[in-house]
Amino acid sequence: MGAVDLTQFHKTFFEESLEGLDAMEAALLALDSGSTDHELVHTIFRAAHSIKGGAATFGFAEVAAFTHVAESLLEEVRSERRGVDGELIDLLLRSVDCLRAMLDHTSHGLPAADADSEALRGELVRLVSGEAAPAPAAATPAAASVDGWAIRFVALPHLLQTGNDPLRLFRELQQLGQLDVCRAFVVDAAPTQLAELDPGQCWLGWELRLHGAVARADVAAVFDWVEGDCELTIEPIAAASVAPVAPVAVAPTLVAPPVAAPAAPVASPAPASAPRPVRETAAASSEGSSIRVGIDKVDALINMMGELVITQSMLSDIGEHFHLSQLERLREGLLQLERNTRELQESVMRIRMLPIGSVFNRFPRLVRDLERKLGKQVKLELHGEHTELDKTVLEKIGDPLVHLVRNAIDHGLESPEQRRAAGKNETGTLRLDAYHEGGNIVVQISDDGAGLNRAAIVAKAEQRGLIRPGQEVDDAEVAELIFQPGFSTAAQATDLSGRGVGMDVVRRNVRDLGGSVGVRSQSGKGSVFTIALPLTLAIIDGLVTAVGEERYIVPLISIVESLRLRPEMVRKIAGGGEVFHFRNEYLPIMRLHRAFGCNAAITEIERGIVVVVEEEGRRVGLLVDDLLGQQQAVVKSLEAHYQRVQGISGATILSDGSVALIVDVCGVVRLGQRGKAAA
Repeated sequence: MGAVDLTQFHKTFFEESLEGLDAMEAALLALDSGSTDHELVHTIFRAAHSIKGGAATFGFAEVAAFTHVAESLLEEVRSERRGVDGELIDLLLRSVDCLRAMLDHTSHGLPAADADSEALRGELVRLVSGEAAPAPAAATPAAASVDGWAIRFVALPHLLQTGNDPLRLFRELQQLGQLDVCRAFVVDAAPTQLAELDPGQCWLGWELRLHGAVARADVAAVFDWVEGDCELTIEPIAAASVAPVAPVAVAPTLVAPPVAAPAAPVASPAPASAPRPVRETAAASSEGSSIRVGIDKVDALINMMGELVITQSMLSDIGEHFHLSQLERLREGLLQLERNTRELQESVMRIRMLPIGSVFNRFPRLVRDLERKLGKQVKLELHGEHTELDKTVLEKIGDPLVHLVRNAIDHGLESPEQRRAAGKNETGTLRLDAYHEGGNIVVQISDDGAGLNRAAIVAKAEQRGLIRPGQEVDDAEVAELIFQPGFSTAAQATDLSGRGVGMDVVRRNVRDLGGSVGVRSQSGKGSVFTIALPLTLAIIDGLVTAVGEERYIVPLISIVESLRLRPEMVRKIAGGGEVFHFRNEYLPIMRLHRAFGCNAAITEIERGIVVVVEEEGRRVGLLVDDLLGQQQAVVKSLEAHYQRVQGISGATILSDGSVALIVDVCGVVRLGQRGKAAA
């Protein structure tokens, strides 16, 4: 029987390890100084233990060694030999960050450990051993004065049953220096009859020599995994009494022990055979990563495929023996096919839907770090974590949300002293909400801080020439100013703010997802930033319009109203533009046939239809020939198949096989507003 190729399980190990680190971080953030919450401590310990077991199984020695030391520290906490305090929590949080970096390096084939990780591991070792931190000048002379180590390693019979493999230990020793095997032997207690041998037991021992300036602690750390499962002595070579046997180079064929059973730590990854407790499966994404899909979603998909097979069989039978008397049956079959196709589409789309909680979960740590850095007190509230949206949208919304949260804490929330002076609670509240609204998901970031500094924003805008000195601006215009490129009211640049490369990037990233971002603020009471995003980027609900011989789809989510205009309702403005009066404001008219160069289009406004669309609080009227109906459109990238076209966000194929272009509402609104402003 050939050896099992463990590399096929690496991807699962990295994914589950990162999930474990997320669980560790969440539990550490929930752990208070002096806490005796055993469940939280057990959660942290189990996650570390699981990562250690998986790393050891796959031969990621540096990750395993680091996690082992962290686990030893956690074991002291779990057994109540060590209390929980702020310094311990900080150290373990830094360890979580370090392990994330080590896993990232390992997954890309790079050495996991570096100077920073080794320094942090040294801190953990000293804390566990009770040693004081070494003086800076004391560089490891002990290691330098030793030429190497003589090691006698005798496996106890049950060693293989714990998931350990002696060859893996030898490979780890080889990474420390030159390793020679002086002698391999069978222990005296081994059964003498072949029939009495148990392939799950090990009766072997080795005498080894490790040459090089290696610290004894590093040698001992390799055998931490087999503590209690072997007899071990480690002595300096100069003092060792080892017979001068010609050394034998370590090779994988030195010993062929029975295949070790998989390790079974609590909640450890089980790459080979043991299933995860929660029934889940993985589906590949376009970016090469994977997503967790509940088995109920997969079952629903399989059931729908079964329904489609039944419908297809029925239609095939009708086609082979068609008669006019079967017309009604054919109609029913087609209706059933339409229903099944729609449900199949919904089932497939649900597979890509993930809860936004995976993005929200990063914020408790971010808020904690910013609290300490800025000297503020912040209470974070998360609501709607189970609200689902498309994985593609989820991956790209993280950075804008991080910036808004940092902005809210840095600019919005006041210091405890300022809050006391304003009659507020010393602790500011930062709230993240996610909920569905129509065909969108809405994410709100709200705080009870000072609100936008209107005077500072207006002064900065006047200084940059964005508004005229003394110009009256309403609250909506003030809020809009902060989204201008390079706009910042900070007195000096810091690593958090002041460089003017923030809010405009947030808006651009959200727009790239087909969404919008806006802000409401009240002086002294706080601000609310609202991001509206499509549930998915793959399918949109749209209104099919005719413009000359072409068809354009306008996303339903952007449409306010459709109406016919009489000639007297339209006003000409300087520069050749047109506006019409709509609900107490004048809106510019965009003639799509001019914007896109369509032939044979209606040019008289009274004969066409104006579709009022809105984007980020700004509106414009699109003149089209006719409205052809509503339909779902599967979005195809125009840029990938042709080139980027201004005012067009993509294309789709209609039911008759023709191609319709999807209007980029954000783009045409900007064009319309630009024309209005220029006029």
